Amino acid sequence: MHWFYILWCADKSLYIGETSDLTLRIQRHNDGRAAHFTASRGPVALVYSEAHENRDSALRRERQVKRWTRAKKEALIRGDLAALKIL
Repeated sequence: MHWFYILWCADKSLYIGETSDLTLRIQRHNDGRAAHFTASRGPVALVYSEAHENRDSALRRERQVKRWTRAKKEALIRGDLAALKIL
């Protein structure tokens, strides 16, 4: 099982990633050991995640969502399907 996830950083930025161990990955983000981007923006909070059967699927989703506007990412986090279609 792999995960696509979105984190809310202390500076109000969003971080998007994928992992096979979501709990450990978030812990590492908060410890400053997971990604350079989040190392100086902690603490972070998980605001969205999706389970995927394999890493390729999770990576495809990560690349897709990274290209979205912030407004569209926030609609995904809220679960606002109507706004996702409009954006």
